[in-house]
Amino acid sequence: MTVTIVGSQLGDEGKGALVDLWGGDADVVVRYQGGDNAGHTVVEGGEEYALSLVPSGAVRDKVGVLGNGCVVNPRTLFDELDTLRERGLDPDVRVARRAHVILPYHRRLDGIEEEAKSDSDLAAGTTGRGIGPTYEDKAGRRGVRVGDLLDPDVLRDRLEYVVPQKRALIEDVFGLEAGDECDVDALHEEFAAIGERLADEDMTVNSSDFLHEQREAGRNVMFEGAQGTSIDIDHGIYPYVTSSNPTAGGAAVGTGVGPTVVGQGEVVGVVKAYLSRVGTGPLPTELVGEDEELADFIREKGGEFGTVTGRPRRIGWLDVPMLRHAARTNGFTGIAVNHVDVLAGLDEVQVGHAYELDGETLESMPATTEEWGRCEPVLREFEPWPEVDWSAVAEEGYSAIPDAAREYLEYVEEQVDAPVYAIGVGPDRAETVVRTNPWE
Repeated sequence: MTVTIVGSQLGDEGKGALVDLWGGDADVVVRYQGGDNAGHTVVEGGEEYALSLVPSGAVRDKVGVLGNGCVVNPRTLFDELDTLRERGLDPDVRVARRAHVILPYHRRLDGIEEEAKSDSDLAAGTTGRGIGPTYEDKAGRRGVRVGDLLDPDVLRDRLEYVVPQKRALIEDVFGLEAGDECDVDALHEEFAAIGERLADEDMTVNSSDFLHEQREAGRNVMFEGAQGTSIDIDHGIYPYVTSSNPTAGGAAVGTGVGPTVVGQGEVVGVVKAYLSRVGTGPLPTELVGEDEELADFIREKGGEFGTVTGRPRRIGWLDVPMLRHAARTNGFTGIAVNHVDVLAGLDEVQVGHAYELDGETLESMPATTEEWGRCEPVLREFEPWPEVDWSAVAEEGYSAIPDAAREYLEYVEEQVDAPVYAIGVGPDRAETVVRTNPWE
């Protein structure tokens, strides 16, 4: 069986906690897109693990796979693996040979290009990790793949073709000085050695074959998406998007399993009970102006600072048209709603139920970001719920959630036409109210 975990909003929904929770019944956890820009925090027994590339299941002794849809920074990969081992874990992570490699020139160009956009409205709030430039090279058929690192001759051929282009871009287009990131010999030496380590530790796989074998053996496979639906490059708020497909369809393309495999399993959308966003771009339900103090309170209480960047996230009320769009794009069979506890004790709780645009009421996101930016939220107010002992709520179950919070959850169920499988009432795995196990 398969379970696919998808972000329903703009990323930062708490997907790692759900992967960690339900990953206990999985045998293999697969990342299908993104790179080390995808910060996810897992709390296990009071221990916090901040990961950006290694699949969340590594904390629970599951086989982790970085699929062909990922872009892989080997430096980050081995740093994270070594850190987990130093903390007493024994992660088993495989990397698809078809996955593309983030090289130092990608990171350099990412920073240069974002700086060039910084005075315009096109700045995407990139993490500067080289994700976008790596996907650009993938689409441009000039990328270096993990499999290339295993053959020093092939690796040199690839580098000798692409590095002069990067040097010219840095020096002739941007007027800057290229450094070691454009030294073919140095790059070859470092990344050929990385290829040797990958081979010595038997870490590389043909993702499609490996996952087929796992499923044939009767093992449960969980697909872990990074970021969120509304920053999907095809279905999100372009150009303020990531460079890959976090939506459920990406699980098939990014791993080499068929779409019927994903479609016959469970697709669970993870929802944060309010909205957060790192970076620029429109945000119709954003709490600004007179509501900035409320936004600060939610930000501090919810720990709304980027896992990778540390940047404070923008805060808004739950955007329901965004959720409807995500439900239709992904085909959710269920949802998980996190951070319900963060909204406890407020004087008011609202949601953006719909949009008003040019005198028309819209129940889903418009196709262009320019139109979305002109949308005014149609707010619906809910009765606030009190602070309670959320650890006790997690132990007692759904009936212990305050009535007003249950009304809020049932409203969300109705709007996305999918049942709430789980409710996050705290950061630890144990602080989750589970109504349905998607594996059962």
